[in-house]
Amino acid sequence: MASPPDTSKTTKLERYNTYIRKVNTSKLLAASSKLLFRLTLLVALVLIFFFTLNYPPLSDSTTTTASNHRVLTTSHLISSAFYGSGASWEKQVRRSSTPHRPNGFSVLVTGAGGFVGTHCSLALKKRGDGVVGLDNFNSYYDPSLKRARQEVLKQHDIFIVEGDLNDGELLAKLFNIAPFSHILHLAAQAGVRYAMQNPQSYVKSNIAGFVNLLEIAKNADPQPSIVWASSSSVYGLNTENPFSESHRTDQPASLYAATKKAGEEIAHTYNHIYGLSITGLRFFTVYGPWGRPDMAYFFFTKDILQGKPINVYQTHDEKEVARDFTYIDDIVKGCLGALDTAEKSTGKGGKKRGPAQLRIYNLGNKSPVSVGKLVSILESLLNVKAKKHVIKMPRNGDVPYTHANVSLAFRDFGYKPTTDLSTGLRKFVKWYVSYYGIKPRVKMGITVFHSNPIR
Repeated sequence: MASPPDTSKTTKLERYNTYIRKVNTSKLLAASSKLLFRLTLLVALVLIFFFTLNYPPLSDSTTTTASNHRVLTTSHLISSAFYGSGASWEKQVRRSSTPHRPNGFSVLVTGAGGFVGTHCSLALKKRGDGVVGLDNFNSYYDPSLKRARQEVLKQHDIFIVEGDLNDGELLAKLFNIAPFSHILHLAAQAGVRYAMQNPQSYVKSNIAGFVNLLEIAKNADPQPSIVWASSSSVYGLNTENPFSESHRTDQPASLYAATKKAGEEIAHTYNHIYGLSITGLRFFTVYGPWGRPDMAYFFFTKDILQGKPINVYQTHDEKEVARDFTYIDDIVKGCLGALDTAEKSTGKGGKKRGPAQLRIYNLGNKSPVSVGKLVSILESLLNVKAKKHVIKMPRNGDVPYTHANVSLAFRDFGYKPTTDLSTGLRKFVKWYVSYYGIKPRVKMGITVFHSNPIR
């Protein structure tokens, strides 16, 4: 009987080869781990270098020192990454804020994507001032209109920073980059009726946001002079006419009015304690091209063109509701006049050095017009008969009548409105039909507008 083949050598060889493969695999894994570690370290170093290069140290807004040391914190570093594109973003802020006329202003315009903010920013830039805008582009009304305004500003080399008033680190960063001489504070949650749906938005924007801006301004060096938008709504249930700055404003009829009145009292406090130069402007029903879609003249135009009925309010004793409609160009002149006559703030490092200017003015048109007359003018301009539905004014905070006494603004900076409602509405309608692409056709010598679907 034959003996079995000897396989011991083959078995030993296979064990040896297996051992060699395990050794080689271990070496390969070790080498791969080292390579991965080195690549991770390299990427981390590159990221650190990138952030260090693009986001230089900032002043810590929560730390105040006599020598104004600059402190770099982790929170600043992380949050800065979301404000823009580093050095390029800061360069845009600096370039936009730099004035191009002798003794020109450097102005931070809050709410720059808004109606009044856009017009004021363009006027300031046109005369050679530096302008940087700030806007959060919220959706209270169609954000596409705000974006279109932003594009107009961009065409005139005006940069808008997208951010919120309540972002203290962002505001601190802006003041770190650009030493603003003035703030034109127009950002706010607007609208009387909307306050019944979303009251917290008014507190957040009109009170908390304003306080946050004043906190940054008081610690700035130099402190800027501040001009800000109050509202004719603060007159509330006042029955004296025309409305004068000396009249009572302690009976607001809406939450919106109450937040604006609170803003006036807060302004007094920061002026008194910190030496901030502050001017408040009470706007009276501003209208015109690029206006707000929530305003009556705007949605009346839209609904009339689309053949929809419109609600025309009258008081509960059957009197006509009237407003002191003020054309945007007149408001812009008032804002620039207030900026030009604003004195320098007197504080430094959050401490008052002497008395500071504190003012409040009406900016209106001096000529109240009934809402019925407004509709008649629009009917004439659009060549369309409105389908009017006359109803009693709801108790939603609206007041039946406004009329501005502007003698104080005329005395102090020559404010003199020059645009009547018919002229102003003609300019608005011309813009409206152009912006929304409404095609006119001629029938029997009369121009009739046909409305495309509103965007």
